[in-house]
Amino acid sequence: MSGVRGWCPGALRPMESGDGWITRIRPHGGRLSPSQAAGIANAARDHGNGLIDLTGRANLQIRGVTPDSHAPLIEALRALDLIDADIEAEQRRNIIVTPFADPETDGLAAKLEAALTASALPLPAKFGFAVDTGPAPVLWDIPADIRLERGADGRLILRADGCPHGAPCHSAAEALTLAGWFLAAGGAPEGRGRMAGLIARGTPPADAILTPAPALPTPVPGPVPQGMLVGLEFGQIEAEILAALAALGPLRMTPWRMLLIEGAGRVPALPGLIAEPDDPRLRLRSCTGAPGCRHAHAPTRALARQLAPHLPKGRVLHVSGCAKGCGWPRAADLTLTATPEGFDLIRGGCASDIPQPRGLPPARLPEVL
Repeated sequence: MSGVRGWCPGALRPMESGDGWITRIRPHGGRLSPSQAAGIANAARDHGNGLIDLTGRANLQIRGVTPDSHAPLIEALRALDLIDADIEAEQRRNIIVTPFADPETDGLAAKLEAALTASALPLPAKFGFAVDTGPAPVLWDIPADIRLERGADGRLILRADGCPHGAPCHSAAEALTLAGWFLAAGGAPEGRGRMAGLIARGTPPADAILTPAPALPTPVPGPVPQGMLVGLEFGQIEAEILAALAALGPLRMTPWRMLLIEGAGRVPALPGLIAEPDDPRLRLRSCTGAPGCRHAHAPTRALARQLAPHLPKGRVLHVSGCAKGCGWPRAADLTLTATPEGFDLIRGGCASDIPQPRGLPPARLPEVL
């Protein structure tokens, strides 16, 4: 497995972790049929450790895969139409689709996916697209370099991330044209770079003139017109629970560590599911921690659960096993970073920021929060 920074795991190129290989699945259009979801649950049990992550890019990750189980896992996923032709096509197909997609949005996402798969654009590994063409943007705070949205007047617009305005858009192919402009403008020196960085250097697209529609707040668990949104504790689900959800209807992926069960009117109480919008677990962020991650200095998730009742209302707590901060790479109101000496506390920052105080023992953390 590669140790190079700046890439993301895939199905064909998994990433090594403390509990085995992580194998990432990118569902077509951000949607799983009931048979696909049930098949993933079976594959996670048969070829992994039965744990499945939902990522901030609206992908799924099967954990605990081994060198011997990887090949049969790929064959099982290929039979479910979840595997790309090669690693390069898999990497380019980096698209997040609004879970509230209508048929027009689904069609647009499918055309963009087909165009990216067929292209040969040497885009950076983390370069991504957002198809956010519902009534109003909901993916506004999710990292994406090129965004398809609705303008304030309802028209389809194409917007470069970091640019407040977009251009009129008539086809998914125009997103690839914008990606080609990004490369030609020097946005990815040495194969790395993001659109917002290029825009910040003073290089906006010339035809970005239309204002996007006002963004909606980030959704919370509960009923929505399309079905039921359910949260996943720490963004992780057991294979048995995924199989139970698959029996309720098609699933839409979200980048908020929630799943949308299409057409569902209610969801039974199942372990690890969050169905209430005021559940304090929605404000917890945590990586796998020790012993699942070889870089972690301490267990994290049991501690986060223990601290949830002590968390000030409205605050987000991130418990990280090390300073890498993989579980939440953004700033949080309160971050606890595990070190060999204890936990460092960072207020309003990331796991690698300067802490104050340092080396706190777990027993002191409730009073500190």
